[in-house]
Amino acid sequence: MEYMKELPEAYDIIVLDPPAFAKHRDKRHKAVQGYKRLNAHAIRQIKPGGIIFTFSCSQVIDKLLFTNTIIAASIEAGRNVRILEQLHQPADHPISAVHPEGEYLKGLVIYVD
Repeated sequence: MEYMKELPEAYDIIVLDPPAFAKHRDKRHKAVQGYKRLNAHAIRQIKPGGIIFTFSCSQVIDKLLFTNTIIAASIEAGRNVRILEQLHQPADHPISAVHPEGEYLKGLVIYVD
């Protein structure tokens, strides 16, 4: 997070792939705040027309919550974003029908105006 705050220049592409911010439900709120801060920094820093690849591997953050967190980050940063693609885990990480929380790998490719 400190590194993101002190980036010396704007970039065309930023990849955010942090470790899991929450492994248990009681840490979910703190994790959401962390994803929001990290992504808001990147959204502020990227050049207009830039692309951000952002990921979460926190099991307790589902894809809708993650998407909404990125939208909140863009509002906080005061920039418009467009979701170009929604990413999820590959076939070698199958999701059990009786354990939807197993869909823990998620990502977004966003375009920042």
